[in-house]
Amino acid sequence: MRISRRAFAAAAVAVVLPLSACGSGGDGGGASDASGKVEGDITFQTWNLRANFKPYFEGLIAEFEKKNPGTHVKWVDQPAEGYADKISADAAGGTLPDVVNVSPDLVAPLAKAGLALDLDKAAPQYEKEYLPGAWAGHRIPGLPGTYAFPWYLNTGPLFYNKSLFKEAGLDAEKPPATYDDLFADALRLAKKSGGKVATLANVPTIEDFGRYGVPLMNKEGTAFTFNDGKGIELLTKYKELYDAKALDPQALTATPESSGKKFLTGAVAMNPGSALDLGNFKKQAPSLYKNIGITDQITSTGHVNMYVMGVMVNAQSKRKPAAVAFAHFVTDAAHQMSFAKKVAIFPSTAGSLDDPYFTKEDGTDETRVRVAAAKSLKTAVNYTPVLFSEQMKIALRNEVAKALQGKQSPKEALDNAVKECDRLLTQQG
Repeated sequence: MRISRRAFAAAAVAVVLPLSACGSGGDGGGASDASGKVEGDITFQTWNLRANFKPYFEGLIAEFEKKNPGTHVKWVDQPAEGYADKISADAAGGTLPDVVNVSPDLVAPLAKAGLALDLDKAAPQYEKEYLPGAWAGHRIPGLPGTYAFPWYLNTGPLFYNKSLFKEAGLDAEKPPATYDDLFADALRLAKKSGGKVATLANVPTIEDFGRYGVPLMNKEGTAFTFNDGKGIELLTKYKELYDAKALDPQALTATPESSGKKFLTGAVAMNPGSALDLGNFKKQAPSLYKNIGITDQITSTGHVNMYVMGVMVNAQSKRKPAAVAFAHFVTDAAHQMSFAKKVAIFPSTAGSLDDPYFTKEDGTDETRVRVAAAKSLKTAVNYTPVLFSEQMKIALRNEVAKALQGKQSPKEALDNAVKECDRLLTQQG
């Protein structure tokens, strides 16, 4: 299984786990003592990885057991479908594995229920081994602590059509880097093409608001704040793009596939993607392939967005020293590097992205994209709030659509979106 940027994002959909019944204190991590001898039997659960990486994980476990005599790791792998429900059921039933593959949104309810071990208390010595943005990826607003080891990361660069930029009189070697640049270039592209070429094919998401510098949530994690002046400013700019046809008219209902087709045919000048897309361009649109530019995601903060996976330790594990040791073993620099060479993901460990594998071009499309993405990941952050559910994403998208269509003002749209997201947030409680 090749974990593309899109597949990763789809796999890490936000869900709400009904764990309030667990009632284990809600202290954000339960007992924190992980000292003692590394020994005993533990269970390690992954998320849809056995089919394609069985030899890797079997080797990893054998290596750990050899290094730590007296330990035994039972590996279980759950399918992608229903993974959140499985974790919820195990948490409620007291059968949660000792070490669990999670995404930040899955950690939040577990931490609130006292089932996720706080690593800042139990294993603070490991923090320096990871990229700061990755370590922070499993922190929960309103709770002190960090609730999972960072594991693999993913992000994606932007592709742009150099020939379309040139035709509009823009410098094809200097694509937009900030949102201000983007808006100016997009309006020019639309005007020069008589509205036939849009620059973007997607409406703004919560990640866009984050990359624009909008504060998304209060520090306590009790309310969303993306309806402030800066948020309204961003949506107002997108409305200008939409009216000028600089934002594709079908953006309101766009999917990654439909956006990709628009880019392929030259109707859209910029689109996120992966090395797989480059291969498709080469086969299906050779002229586009010859004019492909690769650049970082648009950001006005200087930090691109990343997706992060983690490895959590069950705070109620009876073999906490072994569980912490194994979770760290899975995510240490050497093992993350070996895993990254088997699948299109990136390590979260400090210094790993300086390896020649992530810095040196070899003429292949895959390497070209990998190098571009790795460079941006060093200071990337996960903009999506860990408490921002799939329902909230839909609510924001619906209100944004109304604003772009002129059915309500950007302020009204964001006020309504925040109101609905806050309502959904109280239900997570």
